[in-house]
Amino acid sequence: MPHYFDALRQLRDDLETAGNRREFLEVGRLAGRFPAALSNCDGVPADISVWCSNDYLGMGQHPGVLAAMRDTLTESGAGAGGSRNIAGTNAWHVRLERELAELHGKADALLFSSGYAANEGSLSVLAGRIEGCVVFSDERNHASIIDGLRHSGAEKRIFRHNDAAHLEELIVAADPARPKMIVTESVYSMDGDIAPLAQIAAIARRYGAMTFLDEVHAVGMYGPQGAGIAADLGIADEFTVVMGTLAKAFGTTGGYIAGPADLIDVVRGLARSFIFTTALPPALAAGALAAVRHLRGSDEERTRLRANATLMHRLLHARRIPFLSDQSHIISVLVGDDAASRRISDLLLERHGIYVQAINAPSVPQGREILRVAPGAVHSTDGVHGFVEALDSIWRELDQRRSPASRATASATP
Repeated sequence: MPHYFDALRQLRDDLETAGNRREFLEVGRLAGRFPAALSNCDGVPADISVWCSNDYLGMGQHPGVLAAMRDTLTESGAGAGGSRNIAGTNAWHVRLERELAELHGKADALLFSSGYAANEGSLSVLAGRIEGCVVFSDERNHASIIDGLRHSGAEKRIFRHNDAAHLEELIVAADPARPKMIVTESVYSMDGDIAPLAQIAAIARRYGAMTFLDEVHAVGMYGPQGAGIAADLGIADEFTVVMGTLAKAFGTTGGYIAGPADLIDVVRGLARSFIFTTALPPALAAGALAAVRHLRGSDEERTRLRANATLMHRLLHARRIPFLSDQSHIISVLVGDDAASRRISDLLLERHGIYVQAINAPSVPQGREILRVAPGAVHSTDGVHGFVEALDSIWRELDQRRSPASRATASATP
């Protein structure tokens, strides 16, 4: 082996020592039966129930989505044939962009190959091409936002997580003449908490700042027709750009932004992650379109999601199992130790066929390790009860820390 492989082996060993070497459970989703799935561990198949999927509403299994994809696959073939700039733009891309713009009440929308590409490409252009722009970003914003802002070269000011007062302090301290952009998420993917969007919008109005809102863990699930948290609050028009994904509530893959036509045109013309990559396959775009249209007209899935999340919040509170936030459907059970979180995850799988992933650094800070639980619309009420009973039995066995009794008692009512 060439000598430079010694450095790679050392990096691999460092990951192993730090507990950050990535190992994956092979999961085979079963069409029409999700959250039931098959796992393959050491070549041994087993029936499991998935509790950590981002397919929150089960749209990746919805008959209308599958039919749209099958029909378009037969009609258009497997791939898009190239980037959107060369040979890849398809009628399904255009229809989906039009639907997403309508969903968010914006003039236009633009598809990307992933949510990561949408954030990285859009922010690198919007922050980087507006001369003198200073960006105010929440300290817990996603890696794709961090990378987009880094690649933009724009000056950044980081405000404390969900701290609108600190955001305003930083804006007041900036040169009033400089262009300003505020970047935040609505629902945070690891903590499950929700940003103070009304306060952020008011600050943006007061100081003339552009706003970029990442709603990836909210679109489809919150607000009228699934338009997100800002729409739920009636303030969607106060956010310049809404960014979303097709890979979570809409059950397929891809990302997008929606906003003013001129802004979208600039990103379309300059974003490298859009220009230099192959377009989404037409069948995926057709499936995503079917999912968006279904969820614009149906509250059934959102109602089930809310009911299951609320039930799990109540059951965990009653058993004094700590978790980070009860504001959303993302329920991050706080373990606070890497080895313990992995052990709990392993025991849930081995004994109960329950798959929920332990999350460690760098996704969360060391000492804040979690089990990221996502009770979705596809789970049953009995399943939620069974999950909490199984978790509680392992929690007791491993003598894990409990929440204060006063908090559990105060929050135990539905």
